[in-house]
Amino acid sequence: MRISICCVGKIKESYFRDAVAEYQKRLGRYCKLEILEVADEKTPDRASEAEEEEIRKKEGQRLLKNIREDAYVIALAIEGKSLDSVQLSKRIEQLGINGVSHIQFVIGGSLGLHESVLRRADGKLSFSAMTFPHQLMRVILLEQIYRSYRIMNGEPYHK
Repeated sequence: MRISICCVGKIKESYFRDAVAEYQKRLGRYCKLEILEVADEKTPDRASEAEEEEIRKKEGQRLLKNIREDAYVIALAIEGKSLDSVQLSKRIEQLGINGVSHIQFVIGGSLGLHESVLRRADGKLSFSAMTFPHQLMRVILLEQIYRSYRIMNGEPYHK
């Protein structure tokens, strides 16, 4: 299985970069993982809704350029479906059984995903009704993908 994480912005904090590198290493035995980063837009202080929409649109266009037509796309969105770790594991496993060879997870920037990206998604996944920094979300997603593969393989994981 090939898994891509398409995300807005680079990770600036070394502790997040270290965590991402650790999960990339761990996932190497289970799947082919790639992380595709697109540039983020600077959001001015007290940006209007129109300015925020324009920022989401620009970031969304960049994300869409990295989304493959043959990939199954899962957008991370507050309004998405909430799954527990076992359910996510079963979902990834079922996609593979159904012939999906490439899953692309999409993480938006600080303002979220543009509607065009949400429309392209084959599914929407919510980790919480809370908002998380997009850099932290990347680490959380990688950890859950790793946990999913551990579950699929009947290997121990912390509950």
